[in-house]
Amino acid sequence: MMSLPFYQRHHEHYDRAYRHKALSSTVSQYQKETKSKSALYAQGSAAYSRGSAAYRHSSAAGFSLDSSAAYSYGSSAYDLESAAYSQGSAHSFGFSRGRKSDMQDQSYKMSPKAKRAKQSLISEDKENEALDYSVPIFTGRQVNISGITDTEEERIKESAAYVAKRNLFATGEGVSVSKVAKTTSEEEHHEKKSRKVAIRESAERVAMKKTLEETQAFHRKLNQDNLLHAPEFIIEPRSHTIWEKENVRFNCSVAGWPEPHVTWYKNNVPIDVQAHPGKYIIQSRYGLHSLEITECEFDDTAQYHASAMNVKGEVSVYASLVVKRYKGEIDASLLHARNLSLSPFAVTPHGYASRFEISFVDKFDVAFGREGETMSLGCTVVINPDIKRFKPDIEWYRNGVPITPSKWVQMQWSGERASLTLTHANKEDEGLYTLRVAMGEYYEEYSGYVFVRDADAEIPGAPGAPLDVQCLDANKDYVIVSWKQPAVDGGNPILGYFIDRCEVGTSHWTQCNENPVKFARFPVTGLIEGRSYIFRVRAVNKAGVSLPSRVSEPVAALDPADRARLKSHPSAPWTGQIIVTEEEPAEGVVPGPPTDLQVIEATKNYVVLSWKPPGQRGHEGIMYFVEKCVAGTEDWQRVNTEIPVKSPRFAVFDLSEGKSYCFRVRCCNSAGIGEPSEATEATVVDDKLDIPKAPGQIMPTRNTDTSVVVTWTEPPDAKELVGYYIESSVEGSGRWEPCNNNPVKGTRFVCHGLSTGEKYIFRVRAVNAAGLSEFSQESEPIEVKAAIAAPSPPYDIVVLESVRDSMVLGWKQPEAIGGTEITGYYVNYREVVDGVPGKWKEANIKAVSERAYRIQNLKENMVYQFQVAAANLAGVGAPSKPSKSFKCEEWTIAVPGPPHDVKCTEVRKDSLVLLWKEPVYSGRSPIVGYYVDMKETEAKEERWRSVNEKPLQKKYLKIGGLTQGVSYVFRVRATNQAGVGKPSDVTDAVMAETRPGTKEVVVDVDDNGVISLNFECDQMSPDSKFIWSKNYEPIEDDPRLNIDTKGGKSKLSFKNLGEDDLGIYSCIVTDTDGVSSSYTIDEEEMKRLLALSHERQFPTVPLMSELAVEILEKGEVRFWLQAEKLSGNAKANFVFNDKEIFNGEKYKMKVDKNTGLVEMIMDKLEEKDEGTYTFQLQDGKATNQSSLVLIGDGRLICIMQWAGPHFVDKLGWEVTDECNVMLKCKVANIKKETHIVWYKDDREIMVDEEHDFKDGVCTLLISEFSKKDAGTYEVILKDDRGKDSSELKLKDTAFADLMNEVCRRIALSATDLKIQSTAEGIRLYSYVTYYVEDLRVGWVHNDTQIKFTDRMRTGVTGEQIWLQINEPTPQDKGRYTMELFDGNTTHKKTVDLSGQGRPFPLLTSLLYRARVLGGLPDVVTIQEGKALNLSCTVWGDPTPEVSWLKNEKSFVSDANCILKFESGKNVSFSISTVSTQDSGKYSIVVKNKYGTETSDVTVSVYIPEEEREQGKKTPEKAALGKPH
Repeated sequence: MMSLPFYQRHHEHYDRAYRHKALSSTVSQYQKETKSKSALYAQGSAAYSRGSAAYRHSSAAGFSLDSSAAYSYGSSAYDLESAAYSQGSAHSFGFSRGRKSDMQDQSYKMSPKAKRAKQSLISEDKENEALDYSVPIFTGRQVNISGITDTEEERIKESAAYVAKRNLFATGEGVSVSKVAKTTSEEEHHEKKSRKVAIRESAERVAMKKTLEETQAFHRKLNQDNLLHAPEFIIEPRSHTIWEKENVRFNCSVAGWPEPHVTWYKNNVPIDVQAHPGKYIIQSRYGLHSLEITECEFDDTAQYHASAMNVKGEVSVYASLVVKRYKGEIDASLLHARNLSLSPFAVTPHGYASRFEISFVDKFDVAFGREGETMSLGCTVVINPDIKRFKPDIEWYRNGVPITPSKWVQMQWSGERASLTLTHANKEDEGLYTLRVAMGEYYEEYSGYVFVRDADAEIPGAPGAPLDVQCLDANKDYVIVSWKQPAVDGGNPILGYFIDRCEVGTSHWTQCNENPVKFARFPVTGLIEGRSYIFRVRAVNKAGVSLPSRVSEPVAALDPADRARLKSHPSAPWTGQIIVTEEEPAEGVVPGPPTDLQVIEATKNYVVLSWKPPGQRGHEGIMYFVEKCVAGTEDWQRVNTEIPVKSPRFAVFDLSEGKSYCFRVRCCNSAGIGEPSEATEATVVDDKLDIPKAPGQIMPTRNTDTSVVVTWTEPPDAKELVGYYIESSVEGSGRWEPCNNNPVKGTRFVCHGLSTGEKYIFRVRAVNAAGLSEFSQESEPIEVKAAIAAPSPPYDIVVLESVRDSMVLGWKQPEAIGGTEITGYYVNYREVVDGVPGKWKEANIKAVSERAYRIQNLKENMVYQFQVAAANLAGVGAPSKPSKSFKCEEWTIAVPGPPHDVKCTEVRKDSLVLLWKEPVYSGRSPIVGYYVDMKETEAKEERWRSVNEKPLQKKYLKIGGLTQGVSYVFRVRATNQAGVGKPSDVTDAVMAETRPGTKEVVVDVDDNGVISLNFECDQMSPDSKFIWSKNYEPIEDDPRLNIDTKGGKSKLSFKNLGEDDLGIYSCIVTDTDGVSSSYTIDEEEMKRLLALSHERQFPTVPLMSELAVEILEKGEVRFWLQAEKLSGNAKANFVFNDKEIFNGEKYKMKVDKNTGLVEMIMDKLEEKDEGTYTFQLQDGKATNQSSLVLIGDGRLICIMQWAGPHFVDKLGWEVTDECNVMLKCKVANIKKETHIVWYKDDREIMVDEEHDFKDGVCTLLISEFSKKDAGTYEVILKDDRGKDSSELKLKDTAFADLMNEVCRRIALSATDLKIQSTAEGIRLYSYVTYYVEDLRVGWVHNDTQIKFTDRMRTGVTGEQIWLQINEPTPQDKGRYTMELFDGNTTHKKTVDLSGQGRPFPLLTSLLYRARVLGGLPDVVTIQEGKALNLSCTVWGDPTPEVSWLKNEKSFVSDANCILKFESGKNVSFSISTVSTQDSGKYSIVVKNKYGTETSDVTVSVYIPEEEREQGKKTPEKAALGKPH
């Protein structure tokens, strides 16, 4: 009976194949037959002695448990041996190494040659005798884990291979052949060698045929369920590189049982054939699988892989596709022929590129996202020189690790821009992202940090999701899952974690643990061998369970040794060859004890052991038994009683928490069980890893205006640290926010996303698998602002003055000042002799604060170059580039030098303010003024134009009329009596725009009457300052002003506003992007502010009505008044004859603060109640009072008066939307018999309709109010109960105020300016509701007031206000503005005739379109038989075409009617003898490219006899038009 390993004798159920009796008997019979065949060739056995020894060992071992390792080595040995035979070599190959597996242990190496194998030489004399040769047992194809295929023939071959591999496992040897001595005659040796080959090949064919027949016989009896095996790729797809528009096919073959299902992926995303019809073709036939991609494009460049899966597991193979895109000019046929080869450095017009300059523009910045969102990073890459044939290598890294495309990450390269997209961001994606662009050996990198915050929890207060779930240790029935704890605990400590698993290919998740585990590693048991799983983790606190983490990578439940063999991927089928001899197999060697046994991980759930294989282990593979005992006892128990361990690593479960255990390991093979290893030290079943202590020495330092660098020291005795979490808090807020959501390694981190100017504190805690440490001590507060740096170089150095031995330089401030104000400048100079510059020399040792400096002690007529460096608190910055060469010589010119320090401020969408300093060199006479020039940035030099016609005395100018979105540059020239000097250096380009968030200086008058100017800025840096100026000169210790600045607000207060304070007040905020504004205080504004100040200082409560009285029905007397508004703090005092009266039986008092009504009701009126009644009001600081006198007969009259109709509101006015004036008053106690009468200047105004007193309001409407309506208006109410009157004076100031409001309403009603073509030229016009003389009208052309002449005049026709321009010229182009001044405000309407916009072509068409200027009458009546002559003048440029119509139909000249058009302007129409048929409507049509005009004339021909019959007289002559 065949020999089985000892452990299989007792545990035959481990491999069901051993229980198959038919298989065992067949194999035994087969071995006996091969031995008998081998005896026939005993004389030549020495040539194959080593191969025979290999078979003896195989026979002694029988069928071993595992065969893949020996099988791999044996297959390689056989391959080499077969090659040696086919070439006829007399040398034997002692094969001592085979194909290695990725995780193969050294114990599987070939054993040395058997001691009893003897070497012998083949005698040349026995050439014709029968030779000893090897008989192969079978020929089968190699599979890593044998499967059952579809065809019967393949099943036969694989069954034989399965048996042979078990035989080979016992020794671990391949086949080797002894050496054969060379003969002296090469020719004879060649002949002998050929005979040997022929005999061997013939014997192999016979043996092969018989072997196949025998194995086929027993394979039919074999149950297929006994040979279930995981998938394995026999042929892997290979990578391809092709050109665009070509097709490509990936091929592979797969073995396994049940038949594996194959899925194709592109960048880890399954390929959907239906979504791309015709693009992908996937085929599967007889174990051969293929993916074909048609007409490949550049986007098809990707990593493709095929995944094969069945119930025993899953395996994948990968291949890449690179699609090249050729940009050069070459025949397309060459591309498909692939005859083009590109060198790594392409040829430029100037030869091969020796170096590439790679730069990044439009770079991605620090990015913030949230879990589940899509985030994208990108950079535009500029490569110089740009070589079309040489494409850059684009690589992305996260924390220094290369990133590969997947379903989570997508990468794009457009040829100019590289982008990376996180399709579903997770906290695992947080980190430092680096883009590397390589061109040959040159590369550049750009990095930016990406932060990913937790998604909103489904349950408020639940913790964040765990992250970075991994499978650390996987075996056939368990997997150890690890993860990282989240930074956010939801405000409550995390109680533990739940682990979920899901079998690959399903969507059903199963929770693995009933109770939460705190340790961040957990063994998941109960897995099914050969199946693949994915895992996820959820955190839990008392508020609830978090969202699940991102799932882990799939892992198969396999023994590590089996997994190693699955990864080896043999490249060709295996064919074994066993050498059969008469010698008996050698006995196996019992392995020695394992070494270096240790507990590498211990928790309260499991213990992980690791050891090294023994040095003494024989010639075959070994397995291990693990034993345990309670510490202090010798009661050893075998842990893996049924299944031996193949790999030197094992996890022990089912231990009692808190107890101490010792462990040891034994080796075993077919010879028996070896001695145990040394036992481990006692290990307590508990979490061996302790939670780390808190980090120390938290030190924040400044970085940028939104980030801080935090450093710390590692906690003492820290073990297996995963990383650190950092938190920040605004000082005093008590609210902590995480700075990172993925633990960072190292002891330094940059915290981004902080608020500029705020003070923050920081704390750090460490993380390992045991948990999170306590928080460190809080750091010292630090204000977030940019760390200061040296400024950038100044630029644009110019010479402002030159004399014999000195020169004055000017320059512009650096673009980057380094986060703090510049403290000064340093100037260097050097001589330039014959174009060769000398050494630099220092011009000043002490820094100069101004941007102008005089360099002394220079040599006359020497040429110099200069450079300037700026300095701040961080140090001296880099110097500027050397200036142009300037000659030191005496300036003798009469005109002044250039102004300097020209800068723009208060930039808005249509204006800005230009400031400058006077020239250092004034010429031969004093400077009398300045001219400002401007042009668009991109315009040519000849486009410079002057802004002002007359020289300016001041050194600033507000420039208006700018076009929004257009970039401008400016310069300034000084002038004196000799003329205009050299212009200043041109300013930097300025875009005319009002930036978002721009704020203006605001004037304010507080409750104390203090007048102030206020400016606010929200763009300040930590070093920004408010600089106030008056007329653009800095204010320094002015006793009339007080400046107070707090945070981002600054206030300039006037102590006593007066004429000395008139001017322009401006404020500039330093260290910002030009934040500035100004406010002008002129005389009118000063008066307004002083009046408002007095009103605020001495306020009054405004009254809607004065104190009034009325008698109620029961004889009660009601006193009342009404204020416009009262606050909640308002109060009223009631006084009678200078004595205060109070609420009681006689008086009932009430104050309604909502309506402002104050009333007092007296129960009855007696004689003692005669006197003065006063209501005193106080509301805060505001006061007011109103009185009423009731004395003698006047009392009775007054009482009667208020008992009848009376006015609640006195007569007033308002201006309606139609610009009419309405007089109105509110009345009370009205009845049907009450009459209302209106008077003006004591003359009654007749009103057509009676007033119905609707809503108690009486009104009088005055249309088109003007000066003639000024006067005194009175309205009287009267009936049988009495009368009342109210008067309104509309004279002087009151009339002026009313007219100002009327004019304002009229000005607001003005329509936009329109253009009309007239016979004389063009007319600009606008319509108003109606026009009054008080509305002052002005016209402005290009910001200059128009002086009216006969050619350009203005007027009003009805409601039309117009400007007539006769005979327009190109000088009339530009912007026209109509200004309507209502007495307080100027209202403007503008139209553009500049010629560069759309309006001017419209003007051109109006000016030059064809038109009829005059001459044709509307109607002509003429007697029959008379001659008719009509003429007119037409005009147009170009000369118009003239045509005639009669009754809307075309009409041409004939013998009776003559039509003429002469000199391009004179048109005549003549009929020699008219008849009734000539009656009708005639139309002249003139047309050119600018337009068409038609003029009509109606001709009526009558017969005298008919007219006499009707009794009418007919005129003998026709009414004709103007003579021709």
